[in-house]
Amino acid sequence: MKTNLITREGFQALQTELDHLWREKRPEVTKKVSWAASLGDRSENADYQYNKKLLREIDRRVRFLRKRLESLKIVDFSPQQSGKVFFGAWVDIENETGEEKRLRIVGVDEIYGRNDYISIESPMARALLKKEVDDEATVETPNGPSLWYVNKIWYERE
Repeated sequence: MKTNLITREGFQALQTELDHLWREKRPEVTKKVSWAASLGDRSENADYQYNKKLLREIDRRVRFLRKRLESLKIVDFSPQQSGKVFFGAWVDIENETGEEKRLRIVGVDEIYGRNDYISIESPMARALLKKEVDDEATVETPNGPSLWYVNKIWYERE
């Protein structure tokens, strides 16, 4: 079984989403479903049908988050990581043409909605792991190998 890594911040974000869905969003939608159901004919009641669908989506996400949170392993910063790229690191990199990127290596559950986070499983992250400042990382891309230089490494809790 594969270990699912996550930063403490990422875990807290998923926990906050779960709490919001379960304690606020679901009761609100449940009230709307009950109200719409009390109006009578449910087959032609758009409020009832829409909110019932929304309730199913909320329940599906809640089930997923509960199961997912149980399987995640939180990885905190350790002083031994200083100076090298490991899980949770922020990295400034630059290629031969001078293009610069600032990336953070995180778990797959944390990358959505962020352009500056990359999955630990991505080719870029795998190429950067264990590198130090001024090291070169060769990333295999569909267009061939791409060379990147490590300019800076830091961790939020450092």
